[in-house]
Amino acid sequence: MIQKELFDRLWTDYTTKNPHAKNIFKAFADRGEQVLNDHIAFRTINQAGMNIDTLAQAFIEAGYVEKGRYVFESKKLQARHYEIPNDDTAPLVFISELETELFSSFLQQEMKKIAEQMPEDLKNNPNIIFSGRTWGLPSFAVYEKLRTESEYAAWFYVNGYTVNHFTVSVNQLKTMTNIADVNAFLKEQGYQINDAGGEVQGTPEELLEQSSVKAPLMEVEFQEGVFEVPGCYYEFAKRYNDADGKLYRKFIAKSADKIFQSTDYYRS
Repeated sequence: MIQKELFDRLWTDYTTKNPHAKNIFKAFADRGEQVLNDHIAFRTINQAGMNIDTLAQAFIEAGYVEKGRYVFESKKLQARHYEIPNDDTAPLVFISELETELFSSFLQQEMKKIAEQMPEDLKNNPNIIFSGRTWGLPSFAVYEKLRTESEYAAWFYVNGYTVNHFTVSVNQLKTMTNIADVNAFLKEQGYQINDAGGEVQGTPEELLEQSSVKAPLMEVEFQEGVFEVPGCYYEFAKRYNDADGKLYRKFIAKSADKIFQSTDYYRS
């Protein structure tokens, strides 16, 4: 699958499940902006046939190569990012996975159930990135208990394989040139900014600034009934040139650690 077809399909899936993203995109477009994507992200677990290596396959087939590895000790995650060599216009891909063996036997068992219920024809299959949640109706009681250990695990348990977020490239905007202006505009539109650790993550000196809206609540059917839980979110990134004049194309672990919290549970 060529790169454009791949990202178009992912965007359609993401905005269908998360209509707020399409509304944000339109709000920028209505200002005359051409909205370009900086990167997308997926979440998974370190189970065979459904780990980072599996999710990366579709992107590698589209010409992507691995360019960075990251560790998030407090959240017990690892991640990698992928990019098209020598193409600063192609969106980056960020894939993280939960190190399940570092958690309680309860969480390990629930993640093992997910792996067991994953259709065999999707394991080690590049199309896994389009599959959503394939393990049936979740339990709200299980979701709540997972949250006490890992908001990441709880989110994945409910949402499965859908793009966790797309990201507006602030570098390409004309009417707003910094993250603070973008955040102010989003607040005017009624969106909540993820303020874990501050509304802006990173600094110009670190060559990357990021912000995100909190994932809006969506109604999800659980075994016990319908409950509101966070879905996906939209992110915003501004990159700076390094000492050699090249645009910074990596990620900052301490910033990403806070951005992860855009999907933490909250009540409306």
